[in-house]
Amino acid sequence: MSKRYAIVDIETTGGRASRDKITEIAVVIHDGQRIIDSFESLVNPECYIPYGITQLTGITQEMVADAPKFYEIARKFVEITEGAVFVAHNVRFDYGFIREEFARLGYTYSRRQLCTVRLSRKSFPGLPSYSLGNLIRHFRIQVNDRHRAMADVMATVQLFERILDQEKSEQEIKQMVNLGIRESKLPKNLSIEKIHALPEDCGVYYLHDEQGRVVYVGKSINIRKRIAEHFADQTEKARKLQERVHDISYELTGSELLALLLESFEIKRLSPPVNRAQRMRNFPFVIHYYHNEAGYLCFEMARVAARERKKLQLVSEYPTMSRAKSRLEYIFREYELCARYCQLDSSRGPCFHFHLQQCRGACAHVESPEEYNLRAAEALERLSTIFEQDFFILDNGRHRDEYSVVHIQDGAYRGFGYIGQDDNLSVTMLRDAIKNYPSSPETTRIIQRYLHQNPKIKIIKCR
Repeated sequence: MSKRYAIVDIETTGGRASRDKITEIAVVIHDGQRIIDSFESLVNPECYIPYGITQLTGITQEMVADAPKFYEIARKFVEITEGAVFVAHNVRFDYGFIREEFARLGYTYSRRQLCTVRLSRKSFPGLPSYSLGNLIRHFRIQVNDRHRAMADVMATVQLFERILDQEKSEQEIKQMVNLGIRESKLPKNLSIEKIHALPEDCGVYYLHDEQGRVVYVGKSINIRKRIAEHFADQTEKARKLQERVHDISYELTGSELLALLLESFEIKRLSPPVNRAQRMRNFPFVIHYYHNEAGYLCFEMARVAARERKKLQLVSEYPTMSRAKSRLEYIFREYELCARYCQLDSSRGPCFHFHLQQCRGACAHVESPEEYNLRAAEALERLSTIFEQDFFILDNGRHRDEYSVVHIQDGAYRGFGYIGQDDNLSVTMLRDAIKNYPSSPETTRIIQRYLHQNPKIKIIKCR
């Protein structure tokens, strides 16, 4: 286990790494017994510092006006933290900001991490709160300038030293630094160092056996973390991977949507033996069709378990019943269908819309099945086309200057690709960026779900 810890604290203009910037940074290098090095600096964020942040930290616009910009101290920070475990109180916050600042410079910053919040919970169970402020008060740690980077780092150092004094601290620290993996459980050809060298980015990963064959394909927004979980788990699948995996490869996608689509494609292409048959990520609500005793083509909405779906003639699937109903109501009006035969009217006799002269009378046998079914067949084809128009989805790329692009054409998924953010985002340029991939019910469900969960995602419609 490393005996070199970089204990870090930062002050920022806000709480979102993708939007806000660092205004101060401090790091203390600790060898497990004492401080051996340190560095601190104000940072010019090149943006406005909100009044509330100044009230909290005391850092003003004037104080950072002549301070170095992050790129001017980046090399120093890399050098001083080289080979060290990155330690912070709520490490996700500090580490996330540092990684984002380096990403803006086109550099990937990667370190093993250790969170003193998690460590404190294990070392000092039962406390009412594990915020740094409450731990400072609980342990009566002397701090002269709270919410300034070096003052908070020194408080974290004292807290860390108290944790190190605990009987099982070394074991717990090792387990956290090793991402919960017991080295004895790792496949013979893999090491903790190789796991730590994996990217903390979004993409698809491939686990290979000794002959190089792919035995498992997965996707994650954090490849390193997900693979570590495979080897830390005690499940039957984890046991198979621990026995069979000899090497790891990956492909970064930037976008979770692309990772999902690529994973689906690769599982079908490679049929990895440890992947169970890809889960049917069905929406629980469906529209299906049947012909009634009189020969009329009817549509019905239902919530159907996966095992029952093979018994039905499915048309389309939806995340909620209201979405299914809204879709069916649209088709009902568009093709002048009968509400009775679309499960939108449960009255006996001719449907309500027939009395309003909005139904041609199939329910009253005024319109023959042959005439009615011509329109119902067109509606069936339209219902099967989930996406109403051609469009492109723009999402995160593999780096800051890139978009990922997904193409929908003629109601179906056509493929994905990448385009520069400075490129002309014309339909022609976007189409040229696409690499074709096969469409399937699975890809349709993936895209539907992603659009449903990310309603603000950037869409470019084809005119």
